[in-house]
Amino acid sequence: MAIKLDGIALSNEMREKMKGLAADFNEKYGHPVCLAVVQVGDNPSSSSYVRNNMRLCEQVGIKADNIKTEEGISQAELEAIIERLNNDSMVSGILLQLPLPKHINEKEVASKISPKKDVDGFNAISAGNLYLGNDAFAPCTPAGVIELIKASGQPLTGKNAVILGRSNIVGKPQAMLLLKENATVTICHSKTVDLPNVCNKADILVAAIGKAEFVTKDFVKPGAIVIDVGINYNDAGKLVGDVKQDEVAEVAGWLSPVPGGSGPMTVTMLMYNTYNAAVKLESNK
Repeated sequence: MAIKLDGIALSNEMREKMKGLAADFNEKYGHPVCLAVVQVGDNPSSSSYVRNNMRLCEQVGIKADNIKTEEGISQAELEAIIERLNNDSMVSGILLQLPLPKHINEKEVASKISPKKDVDGFNAISAGNLYLGNDAFAPCTPAGVIELIKASGQPLTGKNAVILGRSNIVGKPQAMLLLKENATVTICHSKTVDLPNVCNKADILVAAIGKAEFVTKDFVKPGAIVIDVGINYNDAGKLVGDVKQDEVAEVAGWLSPVPGGSGPMTVTMLMYNTYNAAVKLESNK
């Protein structure tokens, strides 16, 4: 039976450490680490996500400001807000809450965030720096996956890693982070031939395709590390991942659950990215 890779327990451990780091930063520099969350409109799902992020940040001593605008804000006005936050020395990191209204070009607005404050790691410069191996903030979910894999205690160097999904948010940056850890990486997608056969050769399998319980035991090499990044609802309305958990647990060596796996780690890595941004900004003054 697979060992559970508990994202809640790991997150709590890392957040306790962050309390000390944030307190030391405040004492040394005379101001707190600060995350600015820019939100357009009042989408209920977005508002809930923002409130949760702000509450968790404040619990560890990171100041969280919610810059909330009307739904009808123009692109120029929104970009002006981003520019103001870029120039505010008290702001450590900027998070642009998605989705944005249809009249706003998400990519253009995201591109206005300074790479020094792009703690979500989503703009093109950040993505390019990650690809080139330069200093960059990695998107929070893939960064959290790396921490979960390391929690297994298994070395990543030389391991065969397979990623199910090629999104810009998870799949592609996940590949870059695994390469950085010296794994041998394969990205699979809807056009991959004989998908189960490709996957069951993986020492590390990351499922991020958005298909409820798609990954069965036929996909999994005995003893593999399996990370489930999926967030789906099955026909009964139950939250499930991309992995058929009960079945895969019989084969895998380690398995992250849904819920309680990669989800809590995403917010935790946002905190760490924001803290690291604050330290870098102070060191460059």
